[in-house]
Amino acid sequence: MTSMEGVKNVIKSRLILVRHEYYENDERTTISIFDRGADPEKVSIKFEPRKVTYTHGEKTLSLEPLKGQINPDACDYTVGKVKVEVRLAKVAQGRWGGLVGDSPDPLANSASTSTPTPARSQKKNWDALTTDILSAEKDKSMEEDPNVGGDSAVNPFFQKLFADADDDTKRAMMKSYSESGGTTLSTNWDEVGKGRVDVKPPEGQEWKKWS
Repeated sequence: MTSMEGVKNVIKSRLILVRHEYYENDERTTISIFDRGADPEKVSIKFEPRKVTYTHGEKTLSLEPLKGQINPDACDYTVGKVKVEVRLAKVAQGRWGGLVGDSPDPLANSASTSTPTPARSQKKNWDALTTDILSAEKDKSMEEDPNVGGDSAVNPFFQKLFADADDDTKRAMMKSYSESGGTTLSTNWDEVGKGRVDVKPPEGQEWKKWS
């Protein structure tokens, strides 16, 4: 036996493992370490995300890997006459069903999926959308669909555009659609606000005002 191995064996023989037990709820796991008459000045407890190490002179207790992740900054302990009570603050609420184990950390793979992706604001091209709407109405003839140009064709598009638009765009849409008899849908208030919007019936059709 080398001198180094002899030193290691002496150190191991001096270490005394202490008995412990635990109980838990959804927020916290509490460990009772039975070290009668422990000196608070000599007790050392190190908290790590999935490990707790207790040291008091020659007495030691190392618990790893913990079944779940803890918040080291929120953990604490008290030294009593009969036992040392260690309180572990869980990062994720829920029962562990055990104190230590080889099960993977349930939070280890959740960081990349739990972080919400920041919403990106997109500027809508209102004029392009309204052009698409009106051109889509002309795809069918009156014989194929008697509602071409009517509310059944425009309302779903109109409602979607209107809900997301600013005040000027909304005013332009309402005024142009109303005054043109549903034949024009404009989002340009600077243009629409100058005067009445003319009726522009589809090519080959004639607009008639009924009394």
